[in-house]
Amino acid sequence: MTMTSPEVSLVVPLLNERESLPELCEWIVRVCTNNNLTYEVIFVDDGSSDGSWETIKKLATQYAGIRGVRFRRNYGKSAALNVGFQEARGRVVITMDADLQDSPDEIPALYEMITKEGYDLVSGWKKKRYDPLSKTLPTKLFNVVTRMVSGIKLHDFNCGLKAYDASVIKSIEVFGEMHRYIPLLVKQAGFTKIGEKVVVHRPRKYGHSKFGLNRFVNGLLDLFTIIFLTRFGKKPMHFFGPWGLLLFATGFAIAAYLAVAKLVFEQYKMTDRPIFYLGLLCMIVGSQLFLSGFIGELILRNSAERNNYIIQEKLS
Repeated sequence: MTMTSPEVSLVVPLLNERESLPELCEWIVRVCTNNNLTYEVIFVDDGSSDGSWETIKKLATQYAGIRGVRFRRNYGKSAALNVGFQEARGRVVITMDADLQDSPDEIPALYEMITKEGYDLVSGWKKKRYDPLSKTLPTKLFNVVTRMVSGIKLHDFNCGLKAYDASVIKSIEVFGEMHRYIPLLVKQAGFTKIGEKVVVHRPRKYGHSKFGLNRFVNGLLDLFTIIFLTRFGKKPMHFFGPWGLLLFATGFAIAAYLAVAKLVFEQYKMTDRPIFYLGLLCMIVGSQLFLSGFIGELILRNSAERNNYIIQEKLS
């Protein structure tokens, strides 16, 4: 950190939230000013079509700490957070949604939990929610499953209001739809002091929710993906190789048994017995899995472009 780095960086991903931005910006500035916190607000416009970017540019002329990044098209929340993390210069980085459902009044307490209590990550817990049942029920189920699989004792993994030590966000990479599992990414990166804070959840004031039931299904699929990536992302052969060898060895053993039986008894054709086809299938699938491991290793060595996003414009 340089001497000019702010104490707090607010990273705010958004998609078509033009109406809420002036109120949110004024609220953030007021809270940080009243608590003597130097700050920057990084709005990441994820391809909005409602004039959000023009509003951000106007706000940047009113407040010195406003910065912005605009994507040419919609890439998703994970992409917006990843770019926001790269741009952030603060000692503490706090993320929040732009729809005014996250309260900026939480900023001072989150900042102190990172700087004074030594947490690597503090995740908000919206204990009382104002969302419809169609959103809260899948969210609760998602959190239960994630908690069981990850071993991280958080009530609300997908809460947009989170605080990070700067070293944490510079050590992780958020891509695809992995923003739901940032606590797991943080844990896998070696940062184990993960805390939780009950935060206020406010009813949506403008616009409409981007949540759909398809996000719940995608969330479960992403959970399996991130478990695989965190355990075997740097060594795919360690996953595919053992299974490939096991299946191939099983198939080879079956073929060897049938060959010996044929030589000794000579009473039947090897292809007349169903077990022959089982052995053949095992050898084929085993070979494919083993080759998948090699292909995974080759892809891994050429994956530097997976977070390459086209940025149309920046505000410094």
